[in-house]
Amino acid sequence: MRKFRISAAAAAMAAVLGASSAWSETLTDALIAAYQNSNLLEQNRALLRAADEDAAQALSAMRPIVQFTADAQYSFARQRVSSGLLPTLGPKTNIEQLQSSIGLTTSVTLLDFGRNRLAHEAAKETVLATREALIQVEQQVLLSAVTAYVNVRLTQDIVDLRQNNVRLISEELDAAQDRFDVGEVTRTDVALAESALATARSGLTQAQGDLTVAREQYLAATGNLPGALSAPPTPPATARTLDEAKSIALRVHPNIRQAQRLVTVAELNVERAKADTRPTVSASAGVGYDDGGNENASVGLSLNHTLYSGGRLSSVYRQSLADRDAQRSSLQQTGVTVGQEVGVAWSAVDVARASISAAGETISAARIAFDGIREEAALGARTTLDVLDAEQDLLDAQFTRVEAEAQRYLGVYQVLSSMGLLTVDHLGLGIPTYDAAAYYNSVKNAPSTSTQGRKLDRVMQAIGRNN
Repeated sequence: MRKFRISAAAAAMAAVLGASSAWSETLTDALIAAYQNSNLLEQNRALLRAADEDAAQALSAMRPIVQFTADAQYSFARQRVSSGLLPTLGPKTNIEQLQSSIGLTTSVTLLDFGRNRLAHEAAKETVLATREALIQVEQQVLLSAVTAYVNVRLTQDIVDLRQNNVRLISEELDAAQDRFDVGEVTRTDVALAESALATARSGLTQAQGDLTVAREQYLAATGNLPGALSAPPTPPATARTLDEAKSIALRVHPNIRQAQRLVTVAELNVERAKADTRPTVSASAGVGYDDGGNENASVGLSLNHTLYSGGRLSSVYRQSLADRDAQRSSLQQTGVTVGQEVGVAWSAVDVARASISAAGETISAARIAFDGIREEAALGARTTLDVLDAEQDLLDAQFTRVEAEAQRYLGVYQVLSSMGLLTVDHLGLGIPTYDAAAYYNSVKNAPSTSTQGRKLDRVMQAIGRNN
């Protein structure tokens, strides 16, 4: 009857799982939800748009500045009017005056030895560096989703193992109680089974708590609580060898590319610091009209050159050299770090594979041992403690395997992330992605008219939260 109840329960569980498979969530669903609901991605997209505007502002510095001025001035005075031989005793009179004028002025830099051009180039390189930073954030968001998905699956598997453990120990307790009732075992055997059952129930409670934590982590990573999660699909391909993986990472990883862009920015800033020590030639023109009907116009050409600034210009130049050296060293260190991360992730996958193989063999041996000891205990050749120990050995081996399987699967995505390939495009998720160049293309010419503003509104809608 006991075996019949177990078989019926297993059949019922299979029926439930079969019914739920039609609506279970997949890893692809989790990745898509994480990409579309990430506040972190939204934050860094906004930072990228701010960097785009820096490039537009740098471009505007190379254009003429046109200003409209309107001026009005009211003045009041109270003066005495001269009178004969005693002018200081004459009567006072009020003198009021209102003057106004309007004007239009324009100024443009004719020669600055490349300062503004270099600033614009540096701003554009900063935009490209910020785009690479956005890709790295995308990798972090997707890896968090994979981690959350795998952890929910893992903790659910552990809950299932714990529940099965409670069931088996409950059966052992019943068997020990039956044997005690007929005098085959002592009260000690029953107490051992009761203690083991209490420990198993405590472990089940802990596993259920871990599952609740994993579900909350899934909510934070994807924006939704998990439903029934389907088995993970075959993991994507990475590289054939560790050396190949490192080679790819050093070419395409966004951290490497960002560091390269920042080196270029630092080198441009060195040139800008040199240019700051040279003169500037600018031209200006203006026209005006006052309330007296007077018209005026002017044209000017000016040369400005700083002869002494208290050592500031020299300090800025030395500072730019130091920053350039720092960015070059940062690039080298980033390469070391990326290579290390690839090696660590690759090794973790190898270790997990070996653990899975070893755990499989351990489970086979532990199951045979458990079944044999259980039968021997039924014949009186083994104690209840022997059965409980064998059950614990089997449970530990099963824990090791499910944890190793989760680590191996997650490790593949960690390898992809360390290579710089954990992106929506590389994974082929088949959803619209954020166009990092769309906003830049709309503002790169520094538009200021309302027509351009309406175009920008349409661009903002197109690259909004739906992507």
